[in-house]
Amino acid sequence: MTVTQPDVSVIIGAYEAMPYLVKCLQSVEDQTLGPDRIEIIAVDDGSMDGTGEHLEEFAERAAMAVTVIRQANSGGPSGPRNVGLDKARGRYVFFLDADDHLGPEALERMVAMADAQGTDVVLGKVIGVNRTAPKSMWGKTLPRTDVFSSQIKFTLSAQKLFRRELLTRYDMHFDESLKTGEDALFTMEAYLRADGVSVIADYDCYYLVGREDGKHVTKSGSYRLRFDSARALMGLIAEHVPAGKRRDGLMVRPFLITLLPQFGPVFLRDDEEVRRDKLALAKPLIDAYWTEGVADRLKVAERLRVNLAGLGRADLLVDLLVFLKKKTAPTLHVDPRSRKAYLGYPHFRDKEAPVPDSWFVPTSRETVTIESFKFAPAAHFPGMRTARRVARRVLGPRRAEG
Repeated sequence: MTVTQPDVSVIIGAYEAMPYLVKCLQSVEDQTLGPDRIEIIAVDDGSMDGTGEHLEEFAERAAMAVTVIRQANSGGPSGPRNVGLDKARGRYVFFLDADDHLGPEALERMVAMADAQGTDVVLGKVIGVNRTAPKSMWGKTLPRTDVFSSQIKFTLSAQKLFRRELLTRYDMHFDESLKTGEDALFTMEAYLRADGVSVIADYDCYYLVGREDGKHVTKSGSYRLRFDSARALMGLIAEHVPAGKRRDGLMVRPFLITLLPQFGPVFLRDDEEVRRDKLALAKPLIDAYWTEGVADRLKVAERLRVNLAGLGRADLLVDLLVFLKKKTAPTLHVDPRSRKAYLGYPHFRDKEAPVPDSWFVPTSRETVTIESFKFAPAAHFPGMRTARRVARRVLGPRRAEG
């Protein structure tokens, strides 16, 4: 008897997933795509709460093909996902976390989009339930785009539809040596290798659930794991994208999302030994991948934090963080001779600190959010008129005027 290939292999790695697993599985069962077009591969990663038993009961009664694999705990999501990926038969794979659930039309819409556009990755709109979810990439549906011309670099979780042929062609698997950020590495590689990416923004495809019991929420853990994640993602980007504007645009993500939080409010609570270690871990990454093109894409306060970390100046960084903690607006400085505007964060034009003026120049997007900039007498400062024209060109007249 010929076995029909399913359209989608839904891969579920489950650890201590009850009772959330019940709704997760039900959401797959309720898909409009139809049970003959879906297979579930569920991997119980050493649960002790009845997760494995519930999966086996579900497999016995489900109308769709269900494979249940029970194994000793692997210590993270990568192992179960890789096991499921190696067992998958579908034209596409979708990684569904056992705590989360799908909208009824999610798989049908994503498969239809991939088939119609020939794209290798499809992102379905994500909705947060008791937790925040990424937002910037859901402005409108994009039948065909890429990682360079959209905001998809800011959603690197694995909960997306991937063409399995793409994954098998490049032998793509999750890096089990990473204890955090493994999905970011996998998804970014898929974006970079894909023949097109689609974004579905007009239907709620995926519900990202924050557990009330607090389990499985990403913990800060060892800060060293964060640097491991940043190092891996930056290295991947550099391997696939030549130096220049396109690489700079992608490097914003690991600097902003992975590295920068280590030099935020938590740095004020760190002891001196941890501070020194963080600065030592950050320096080779900043030396290798921090460019003017990346810096220009960040706000002044963000740019300063990375630059000061690169200098190894914990003292200046602490001064900046204390200032930011007070939520005091920086003073606007406009130099009539250079026709440039600057934000007066700590150590601006401090003769005792090696901090150049260029670090304090706001982006055009940043200027429209600064009260003192919006209401300063532009006629007295030609540099401000120039910056406002740039802001209008980027953001439109209404937003540029604030």
